[in-house]
Amino acid sequence: MIPDDALERLPVRTALPALARALDGHGAAVLCAPPGTGKTTLVPLVLAGLVPAAGAAAPVRRVVVAEPRRIAARAAARRMAWLLGEEAGGATGRVGFTVRGERRAGPATVVEVVTTGVLLQRLQRDPELSGVDVVVLDECHERHLDADTAAAFLLDVRATLRPELQLVAASATTDAEGWARLLGDAPVVEAQGVSHPVEVVWAPPERAVRPPHGMRVDPALLEHVAAVVRRALREREGDVLCFLPGVGEIARVAGLLGGERAPGGAEVLQVHGRAPAAVQDAVLAGGSGRRRVVLATSVAESSLTVPGVRIVVDAGLAREPRTDHARGLSALTTVRASRAAARQRAGRAGREAPGTVYRCWAEADEIRLPAFPAAEITVADLTAFALQAACWGDPDASGLALLDAPPAGALAAARAVLTATGAVDAGGRPTDRGRRMARLGVHPRLARALLDGAQEVGARRAAEVVALLSEEPPREYGDDLAAAWRTARRGGDAYAGRWRAEARRLEGSLRTVTDDGDRPEGSRAASAPTDDAVAGLVAALAFPERVARARGERSYLMVSGTGAELGEGSQLRSAPWLAVAVADRPVAAASARVRLGAVIDEGTARAAAGALFAEGEEVHWSHERRDVVARRVTRLGAVELSAAVLGAPAPERVRAALLEGLRCEGLGLLRWGPEATALRQRLAFLRRELGEPWPDVSDEALLERTDEWLGVELGRARRRADLERVDAGQALERLLPWATGDAARLAELAPERIEVPSGSRIRVDYGAGQPVLAVKLQELFGLQETPRLAGGRVPVLVHLLSPAGRPAAVTADLASFWRDGYRAVRAELRGRYPRHPWPEDPSAAVATRRTNARRP
Repeated sequence: MIPDDALERLPVRTALPALARALDGHGAAVLCAPPGTGKTTLVPLVLAGLVPAAGAAAPVRRVVVAEPRRIAARAAARRMAWLLGEEAGGATGRVGFTVRGERRAGPATVVEVVTTGVLLQRLQRDPELSGVDVVVLDECHERHLDADTAAAFLLDVRATLRPELQLVAASATTDAEGWARLLGDAPVVEAQGVSHPVEVVWAPPERAVRPPHGMRVDPALLEHVAAVVRRALREREGDVLCFLPGVGEIARVAGLLGGERAPGGAEVLQVHGRAPAAVQDAVLAGGSGRRRVVLATSVAESSLTVPGVRIVVDAGLAREPRTDHARGLSALTTVRASRAAARQRAGRAGREAPGTVYRCWAEADEIRLPAFPAAEITVADLTAFALQAACWGDPDASGLALLDAPPAGALAAARAVLTATGAVDAGGRPTDRGRRMARLGVHPRLARALLDGAQEVGARRAAEVVALLSEEPPREYGDDLAAAWRTARRGGDAYAGRWRAEARRLEGSLRTVTDDGDRPEGSRAASAPTDDAVAGLVAALAFPERVARARGERSYLMVSGTGAELGEGSQLRSAPWLAVAVADRPVAAASARVRLGAVIDEGTARAAAGALFAEGEEVHWSHERRDVVARRVTRLGAVELSAAVLGAPAPERVRAALLEGLRCEGLGLLRWGPEATALRQRLAFLRRELGEPWPDVSDEALLERTDEWLGVELGRARRRADLERVDAGQALERLLPWATGDAARLAELAPERIEVPSGSRIRVDYGAGQPVLAVKLQELFGLQETPRLAGGRVPVLVHLLSPAGRPAAVTADLASFWRDGYRAVRAELRGRYPRHPWPEDPSAAVATRRTNARRP
C-alpha cells in the first residue's frame, strides 16, 4: 500500500474528488496539475482503485496512461510500482509498461503506462480498447502529434463505440479551455502545487553568439552554458539541472565540464531518450551524497521528476520537427524555447525548496520568445499521421477532433508519399499493404523499405538497416550507412544495444504482417548482396526521391531536384550514386547537407525510384544556352540519364519554347530598329492619352497577345536566330486599330515628324513622358503657338536649341516663351553666334535654317 507520508506529499490528492465527479458526470475531464503534484503517479492508481480516494475503496478498473516518451513511460510505471511496494512489470505486479520494443506487463497488470505511439497501434488493432476503463493522456501541453492523434481517435471511440470509456487529458500547463472544448465541454479540474520561490538570474553571453540553425548550435553558446553551470555550483547549493536542446549539445557541455566530474567533484549525468536505462534510473532515484549536474533535454521539463535539484541552468533552446516539403527533407531543428517551456523549466528548481534559475539570455529578449511551443501537427512531416487517419477510416482527417487542423499542403504531400509507396489508393483509402505498413510501428517510408527490402535481401538484414534509419546513429559512426551498420554490429555502446533490440522487434513484426502476396518490384538477387549493396537498396527504398547522382567530387543532385553536398572528409566522396538517408539544409544554403547515406549503382537507383523514371522528348528554352533545345531524354526525376538531339521537334512545342524564351529574355530578342522603336513609343503615347482602341504595347501586354501580332513569325521560327531576324515594327503594325479605321489617323494624332516654319521636318521623340520636339530656335521664328498632338490634347515639349545644336531653353508654351523668356536667351546667344539672326520680335520674324550671310 502507498506510504502515508508519500501520499501526504502529493498535492493532487485534494483534486481527486472533483476529478471523480467530473468523470462520473461527463466521462471526460481536463486535469491541470503542476509538476510534482502526483498527477502522473497518484491519479492513475486512484482511478484504477488501487489506492482509495478520501478513504473510500473503489472497484478495480483497468487504466492506460499514455506518455509522449519512452523514458517517461518507464519512469512513471516504476514510480507507481514503488508506491505500491511492487516491481513494475513483475509477475504479480499491478503496474506495468509497454514501449516500442519492450513490454513489462502481465495478467495482474491494472495500470499500464504506454507511449502514445503504442496506444495508436492498439487503437488501430482494437478500436474498442477492450477491457480498458480509463485512458489518461499525460503531458498534453507538449502537443506531440501522436498524442493529438490518439486524443482524436479516443473521442471517436467514445462517440461511436464505447461511450462509457473515460478520458482524462492531463498536463502541467496546458490550453485547458481548448482541451475542454475538444472533449465536449468537459470539466476542468485544477490541482494546486506546492511551489517554492525561484530566483531568476539573467546570464546572457558576454559576446554575441550566432543564432541556431538546423541542428547547429554555436559552440560559443555551449561554452557559455558550461561556464554558467560552474558559476551556479560556486554561488548556490544543491544539484543542478541544465536544459540543452539535444544529445550532441549534452555531450559537448559534459566534456567542457570535465567528463563525469564537474568542478568541486560534482557528478555529471546525461539524461535523454538515448541514455542507458541505468543512467536514467540513477538520475531519477536521487543523489548519492555528492552534488550532481544533470544535463537533460526537454524530457526533464515535465515528464520526469529529478530529486535534489535546487538550480536550473536553461540554455533557452529546444528541438522541434520541421519539414521542407519542396525539397522532401524532414528533420529536427533547433529553435528558441517558448516562454511556457522556460516557466516549466524554471519550476524544476522550486519543487522541493526555494531555488534559482540561471537563464542564458538577456531579460530584454524574453518578450521575443514564442508564447508556446508549436503544435507538432502544424510543422511536422504528416506521412505517418496520414496513414493512421486513412487506416482509421478518415483519409482527409476532416472528421477528427483536433485542436489544430493539419495544413492542407503538408497533408497533400503526405498523401503523395503514401500513394507512391502503395499504402493508399487513389481515393486515399488504405490498401492491404498500407495496413501492414501501419502495423510495423515505424514511419511509412521505413515500413515500405522493410517490406520490399526483405523480399530482396531477407528479413534480418532489411530489419537491421531499417533499425539504423529509425534512430540515426551517433555522429562518430560516420556518414556511410554501411560502415555505420558494421560499427553497430561490433559495438558495445548504448546505441548498439538499442539498435539490436529494434532490429529484433522489426524482424518479428515483419514476420507477422507479411504474406506471399506482398512482393516487391524486381526479383530476389541470385547471390547474397554485400552489406554496402543492402544498405544502399534499403535506404533508396525508404527515400527514393533522395537518390542522388554525382555532379562533382562532393556535390550531388537528388532526383527530387535538390542539390546535396558531402561534408569534408566524408567516406562517401567520389561515389557515382548515393542513397541519401539523412540530410538537412542549413539556413541560406542552396544545397542540402548529407549526414548519412549509402553508395548505390544506377540499377539500384532505377529500381528504387522507378516511379520517377521518364523517357520522352524535351523541347524547351535553355537558360544556359539562351536558345531552343530539342532532345530525346531519359530521366530519373531531375537527374538526366541520357540525351540525344531531336531532329524534327513538333512545331507547336518549338513555338511554346520560343514563347518561353521571349518571356525569360524579353522582347529584345526581336529586331528593334529605330523605326520599330519609334512606332512602339507612338502607340504607347496614344494608349496613354486616348486609351482604346489604341493597343497596349507594354511587355506584359505584347507577350499576352503574341498570337495577334507575332503569330506568323513564331510559326516559322525554329531557334533564337530566327527571332533576331523578325522586324518587330512590321509585326507591331498588326495591332493597329484597322477595323475601326483609327489606324489611318496615326500620322495625324502622333506624327513621326512635325514640319516647322523653316520647312524642316523634325522627328518627335515619344520616348519620354511628354513628346519632345528638339529644334533650332531660328527655325521656329513666326510660330505663334506650340504644336499639339493627340487631337490637340497634348502640347509637345519644345527643346529650343542653339545654332550649334546645344540646349538653350525648354518650353511647352511657345507664345509665353516668345513674350517672357526669349529676351534672356537672345542676350546670352547673340554674342556667341553673331552671324545668326536674333530679331527683337521672334513671333513676327521669318524662320530660317541659315546664317545672316546666307540669307537671300
